[in-house]
Amino acid sequence: MALEIERKFIVTDSSYKRLAKGEKHIVQAYLSTTPDATVRLRIIDDRAFITVKSRNAGCCRNEWEYGIPVADATEMITSCNIAEVIEKTRHYVEYAGRLWEIDEFAGRLDGLVVAEIELSHSDETFELPPFVGTEVTGDSRYYNSMLVSLSYPFDREQTKQAAMHV
Repeated sequence: MALEIERKFIVTDSSYKRLAKGEKHIVQAYLSTTPDATVRLRIIDDRAFITVKSRNAGCCRNEWEYGIPVADATEMITSCNIAEVIEKTRHYVEYAGRLWEIDEFAGRLDGLVVAEIELSHSDETFELPPFVGTEVTGDSRYYNSMLVSLSYPFDREQTKQAAMHV
């Protein structure tokens, strides 16, 4: 078991793109979106994973992740009738000696861009890059397991306004 310690922020502009040192295409779907046991299927380029996550406790939660064949992940998404998937491009940005993962969502979530940083411990300090705005760690509206169930197109302006009041 690994403990995931991660903080999440809304991205305010596209300046991260000029700093990016690579990107990957991600397709993900959920077998379970309950807060106590989220089960995710993720295909990253030519690799696939199944991940189980426990309930969040602030910025921390337990995580178990295992590689699986891409064909199996694709078949599970199809066979389990998973209607909604998330597609995003993940950009990797190094800033002040830290790796930031910037997720640029596509499809009905087009316009949503979120930055995440993984930490070694919950009270670890780090410098915020200039493209990072409001922190949304712990805000369930920004959990991928919740975003997958949105039945309407994402409205970037509405989310910016909501994030200002978090």
